[in-house]
Amino acid sequence: MGLNLRELVSRERTDLAAFSSRVVAIDAYNAIYQFLAGIRGPGGEPLTDTRGRTTSHLSGLFYRNLSFLAKGIRPVYVFDGRPPSLKSAEIARRRSLKRDAAAKYERAVSEGDQESARKYAQQTTSLEDGMIPESKKILGLLGIPCVDAPSEGEATAAAMTRQGTAYAAASQDFDSVLFGAARLARNFTNGGRRRVPGRGTYIEAPPEIIDSTRTLATLGITREQLVDVGILIGTDFNPGGFARIGPKTAIKLVKRHGRLEEIPKISLEGTDYVEIRRIFLEPEVAEPEIEHGPVDRAGLVSYLASRDFSEERASQALAKLEGSQRRRSQSLDQWL
Repeated sequence: MGLNLRELVSRERTDLAAFSSRVVAIDAYNAIYQFLAGIRGPGGEPLTDTRGRTTSHLSGLFYRNLSFLAKGIRPVYVFDGRPPSLKSAEIARRRSLKRDAAAKYERAVSEGDQESARKYAQQTTSLEDGMIPESKKILGLLGIPCVDAPSEGEATAAAMTRQGTAYAAASQDFDSVLFGAARLARNFTNGGRRRVPGRGTYIEAPPEIIDSTRTLATLGITREQLVDVGILIGTDFNPGGFARIGPKTAIKLVKRHGRLEEIPKISLEGTDYVEIRRIFLEPEVAEPEIEHGPVDRAGLVSYLASRDFSEERASQALAKLEGSQRRRSQSLDQWL
């Protein structure tokens, strides 16, 4: 579902160069789903190797992270652990939507409607067995650290920004703000553009930074109150929120009454708001020690070749990265 805070947060357009020499904690599942949904054939089918195994996520992770490393960005991927029990309803809702989309995809294919087939195919995106180990494998060969969160990956990524381990958390979801991320980077892994839902076109979507301190100051509320705003709108832990309460109404109610319990004419019965607050304000998080390693060129070319990637193209991409890194190193030496 995703929390809709777009109208409330303070967003600032930026570019990838602004993250140079900085650690960015990336919501791994968010990024991998993005690659699986976006990197597909003309009929919506994912990229596969000769054995029928999906490779869209490997392509996205390889080429997108080469771009990050060439710009001096130091990515870290944070993987989800066990979801909170309150997320079960949202997980069930997503599964139902994927089943419906799968049926529509099959119908579109049978009718020869390629554009609809692609649209519905993207909506069926799900993680298959082996994708997470495969993702960690290619990230390790790139020298990029992986962190296993005990629960929500966004919570650990947010904690890393507060601890100073990372400069920003990267995700498309606004939940990171409720989890207390000092900075949230959106449109970070999408290559600067995103597909328009239901159409075969793309629109420009440059990276943007959401500064939590500036957002709270602009709204005139505390982080605790922003969590209450989220609960009113609806989070992954109470899908749908409260009827007829959108972001602007929610912020007005919280500013006027202080907290959920004081808002008249809304029933909190059936909403475990105390537990939802705890999930956002006192989440289970990892406290990792981050260490980036060298790129294993031979290992990458060998692994990608085993999944039917072109050895020549992979080698050329890695040579380009090495050239970029040499130029950056020379520029730094001259500056010093």
